[in-house]
Amino acid sequence: MIYETLKEMDKNNITKALAGGTPEIIEKWVEIAPDRFIPSIAIRQNPITPSTEKVRELLENNLVKAIGEITVQYSGIPPNDPKLDPYYALAEEYDVPAWIHVCGGGAMGYPDFRVKYGNPVLVEDVIEKFPDLRLCICHFGAPFVAEMAAMLYMYPSLYADVSAYNWMMPREVFHDLLKGILGYSGIRGSVKRLMFGSDQMRWPAVISSAVEAIQSATFLSAEQKRDIYYNNAVRFLRL
Repeated sequence: MIYETLKEMDKNNITKALAGGTPEIIEKWVEIAPDRFIPSIAIRQNPITPSTEKVRELLENNLVKAIGEITVQYSGIPPNDPKLDPYYALAEEYDVPAWIHVCGGGAMGYPDFRVKYGNPVLVEDVIEKFPDLRLCICHFGAPFVAEMAAMLYMYPSLYADVSAYNWMMPREVFHDLLKGILGYSGIRGSVKRLMFGSDQMRWPAVISSAVEAIQSATFLSAEQKRDIYYNNAVRFLRL
């Protein structure tokens, strides 16, 4: 699957991507294409794994350069739960970006998943505790569009990506959600903090679908598309 993913990346002129998962998965992907993937350690389950000691070890040895995707919502843990504070603290201490799954869907097979824990407003507590944290909300908080727009308006350090929804749902629905983020009064500048993503897990072909979802958004200018594809990530990741 790694080579199929690289083929899709080349096809769509994607030069670099976040590779998240377990240490073993990260090592394999980075070994094959060290210049293409940014290694990121996934934070999962309840009790949360891996331990903060393990994450610190990986950061200290430069084996990972990001933390996320943090998907503990699937285990019934909200993004502002104090159990996550040590992980946010590590991201802040080592000045690496963090990604958190904040979303109102995806509960299939996860009995502890709670929609209320997908509200982006819960991230406000995290930002107040860790003001220097570089944090990205995955899947732009959909379907909590108004809440996501308010958070982007209030906190200029906060970013979001447009992954998953750009291929998991009908194109017009994704476009409506994206318009909702950008259409609130005073929120248009938030396009400077929306980043492209695919959330490709096992299906490399969805990368092309994710790209086309942005390309076909006629309400976005060429400059705005460039920001989403490239400029915003360069700024957020400090590339």
